[in-house]
Amino acid sequence: MTPRAQRIAIAKACGWTKADHYTEGFGGGRCLETGRKDKQGMFFRKLPDYLNDLNAMYEAESTLTTRQIPVFEDELFSVCELPHAGTLWIAIHATAAQRAEAFLRTLGLWIEQQKGQP
Repeated sequence: MTPRAQRIAIAKACGWTKADHYTEGFGGGRCLETGRKDKQGMFFRKLPDYLNDLNAMYEAESTLTTRQIPVFEDELFSVCELPHAGTLWIAIHATAAQRAEAFLRTLGLWIEQQKGQP
């Protein structure tokens, strides 16, 4: 998946609407509807940078159900290419991009790119 597609998929999974209308930087970055007003009273705000911001991924991960959490943990170990035993410390330090991929795989939203596609 492209980084943009990942960000949009995570945003939609977290309750954002019209996430596919996101445009980088245009209109002050207020191109996504959140369904609630931001501090300026607007219904739009910039899409979180899930692939580079651990805080944004923490918020996304908090939407997982108790049944999804063990699946997420397994996916995170897989994305980090770690065996399950004795590597928890390394998994805890996974990057935001690794967490984003594991999150999308947990929800069945990850789409493998074809060879030769950007």
